[in-house]
Amino acid sequence: MVDNDFHPVAAAPGQADNAAVRTSAEAWEALFRAQVTLLRRFARDDVWGGLSMREYDVLFTLSRAPGRALRLRELAAGSLLTQPSLSRLVERLEETGLVRRGPVEGDRRGTAVHLTEAGAALQREIGRRHVRSIHALVGGALDPDELATLQRLCDKLRLAQADLPDPGPRTSAPAS
Repeated sequence: MVDNDFHPVAAAPGQADNAAVRTSAEAWEALFRAQVTLLRRFARDDVWGGLSMREYDVLFTLSRAPGRALRLRELAAGSLLTQPSLSRLVERLEETGLVRRGPVEGDRRGTAVHLTEAGAALQREIGRRHVRSIHALVGGALDPDELATLQRLCDKLRLAQADLPDPGPRTSAPAS
């Protein structure tokens, strides 16, 4: 996040200029704040059917995976949860019959989390309600052209990350 006392240092040769740095930071902050605001609204919504949003997210992610199954590390890669937290969440979902752990096809040592029929049915039921909330809160704020632009920009931003180097540590210029 960007603090309000952001004072960029002079750009070294080959580095982005101060205006570009500020614009990037402000765009990120706007995206982050919009996401937090929407997630809070969605969390208050009465669509989750006794699941947490994180539990629903696991069911949703598995519903979109090939064979409705992923290794735990693959599931963790698309989540904000640490792998130990995700393991505990998967255990709870397994106890309720929404997922099961099982072998990975072609890998006798591998274990995957599989979405059960009950899990898939619950995901679809909650998903239908959730998509109406998304339409009300996102579609209610943006027109169709803006929605298409938002999707295009978010996809571009997400996909570009694979090709961008990690920023690494930054040092600031000494105060004069």
